[in-house]
Amino acid sequence: MNEKTRILAVLVAVAALGAGIVYWWQQSREKPPAPAPRVEAPAAEPASPPAEPPIRYPLAQGVDAEALPALGESDKLVMDALAELLGSEAVRTFVNPSEFVRHVVATVDNLPRERAAARLWPVQPTPGRLVLEGQGADAMLSAKNASRYAPIVRLVESVDTARAVALYVRLYPLFQRAYEELGYPNRYFNDRLVEVIDHLLGAPDVAGPIRLVPPDVKGPVPLPKPWVYYRFADPALEARSAGHKILIRVGPDNAARLKAKLREVRAQVAAGAVRR
Repeated sequence: MNEKTRILAVLVAVAALGAGIVYWWQQSREKPPAPAPRVEAPAAEPASPPAEPPIRYPLAQGVDAEALPALGESDKLVMDALAELLGSEAVRTFVNPSEFVRHVVATVDNLPRERAAARLWPVQPTPGRLVLEGQGADAMLSAKNASRYAPIVRLVESVDTARAVALYVRLYPLFQRAYEELGYPNRYFNDRLVEVIDHLLGAPDVAGPIRLVPPDVKGPVPLPKPWVYYRFADPALEARSAGHKILIRVGPDNAARLKAKLREVRAQVAAGAVRR
C-alpha cells in the first residue's frame, strides 16, 4: 500500500468512527425516558360485616344456657315448669306439650303476619265450632262465640305475671335458640316479643255484629257444610294480621282482658324482667 492509499484508509476509518459516535449520541438523546416504576395500589380494606342490630330490651341473666338441655330435649323440663306455674290439670287441658318452646317462638313471630298456622300453636285448639247467627251470605259472628274462649281467658288472667315472666327469663336461652333456628341468627327474641305485643295491643275494638262470608272455593270439589272457615266481609278486617283477627274473634270483652295481661307482661319483659 502506497502512502496515499494508507492516508485515505485512515481518513475513512476516522470518518466511520466519528459517524458511529454521532449516531450513538443522537440515539441516546432521542431515546424515551424509562417508565417510572409501577407502584401497586394498596389493597382495599375488606368490607366490615354488617353490624348486629342493638338489643333494645335486654333481659336480666337467667339460667346459664349450658345448664339447660338441648332445645329438642327440653319438653319435659318445660312441661314440669309449666305444671308448677299453671297446675297439672291446666297444662293437660290447654297446652300442646310437643316442642312447646319452638311453637311459642314460631307463633309469636307469625302473629303480626297474614297467617299463624294452627299446627304450630303452643296451646290446644279452642273446642267447639264457630258460633254464627244466620247462614251463608247472611252469617254474622254471634256474641255467644266469645264464651268458647272464656276458659283460656280466665286461665291467662289467673297466672301470676311476675312468676310467668321469671320462668320465661329462666328458660330464655331456649327461646333464643329456637328463634335463631327459625332463621334469625343475629336477632334477639325478646325484642321480637315486645314488638309483637305492641302489635297486638293495636288490634281494633270492634263493636256490634260482624258480618262473615263463606270461603271462596275455586275447584271442582266443594267444601262440606257447615263451613269451618269464614272470612270477614269487611275487607279492612279481612286484611288484618292473624293476631288481630284472633282478638276480634274472641269478642271485645275477652280481647280487653287479654290486652290487660299483655300490658303487664310487656311492662316486665321490656324493663329487663329482673329475676325473682
